[in-house]
Amino acid sequence: MVILVLNCGSSSIKYQVIDMNDASSELLAKGIVERIGLPEGDLTHKPVGKDKFELRQPIPDHTTGISLVMQALTDPEHGVIASLDEVKAVGHRVAHGGEFFPQSCLVDDDVKRKIASLCQIAPLHNPASLQGIEAIETVLPGVRQVTVFDTSFHQTIPAVNYMFALPYAYYEKYRVRKYGFHGTSHKYVARVGAELAGLDPDRSKIVTCHVGNGASVTAVMNGKSFDTSMGFSPLDGLVMGTRCGQVDASAITFIGEKEGMTFAQIDEMMNKKSGVLGITGLSSDMRDIDRAYDEGNERAILARDMHYGRVKKFVGQYAAEMGGLDMIVFTGGVGENSDELREFVCSGLEFMGVEFDSAANKGVRGEDKILSTPASKVKVAVITTNEELMIATDTYNLVK
Repeated sequence: MVILVLNCGSSSIKYQVIDMNDASSELLAKGIVERIGLPEGDLTHKPVGKDKFELRQPIPDHTTGISLVMQALTDPEHGVIASLDEVKAVGHRVAHGGEFFPQSCLVDDDVKRKIASLCQIAPLHNPASLQGIEAIETVLPGVRQVTVFDTSFHQTIPAVNYMFALPYAYYEKYRVRKYGFHGTSHKYVARVGAELAGLDPDRSKIVTCHVGNGASVTAVMNGKSFDTSMGFSPLDGLVMGTRCGQVDASAITFIGEKEGMTFAQIDEMMNKKSGVLGITGLSSDMRDIDRAYDEGNERAILARDMHYGRVKKFVGQYAAEMGGLDMIVFTGGVGENSDELREFVCSGLEFMGVEFDSAANKGVRGEDKILSTPASKVKVAVITTNEELMIATDTYNLVK
């Protein structure tokens, strides 16, 4: 069964075409659309057994990006299917399922309504996922679609970690609580990382760091999510591309009052105008920040140090919460490709039993590798996340 997986993030679309059966899976192609909404967008299409295809042009929104993906998949030279009719199912990563979706499910009108109802608390992601679903309904009418939710893995977080110290009535009335995100990625890299290090994933204390334009850190205890840095929405926790992360709520109400901002304007400011973009005034893309950092731009230096430092703080916090630590795993676009991030976070953690191997870390990009010394009590690894394979597996099982 040929399955198309769409993973629509806040500024990117990762995709894979996978031929699934009961016993195995075969990757036909994968690719990524990046820098959506920026002046110059990128499409990188990697068909198995054929030359890589790259395209650079403005990509103003996710609908345009998905259209470019469809063209690449069926192109006579670098495509992998003769026509879109060969695609029998489509699996979608959806950021926020609230308490509606503890598991993956087939798409119907009720599912779309519930996803839409959560757009207010996942404004950068759920709308993109809905665009992906609706684009497929137009391009591939009648093809079954499945949604796989970032929040599902975090349903095991205990109430002491998911509740906020707000009046309890707001949880009862509106289900205001921590939900957590990037669950599909955290679940995958924790297990793969443990196996790479020779640990039992169901008997280990692991901190997973998914760092990209959106970013989160998760405490994975004995194979289950125990705590995570994102909260009610994907806004909380780390400093991100355009999101502020953890901040004193009084600072927000103070700014809102001084500037005469509406609630919608405050929400847009925190989600779309903050993070490294807000600090630097340059870009939301860490590659641009890295270049400015190397050029000595003071605000780029501040932004990157804040970005990296927040990851380190959560590693220490979650080690304390779990009562120890067996492994740290890095993944995501920045986590997989930035040796500077990985060294910054692990430096100074010798007191916790981390012996980081700087030489092994240098230049590692997009590969699975142990980054700690053989004697290190706490293992460190970089793992290339494969949310798409997990999404394809759920899609295949539900559609089959």
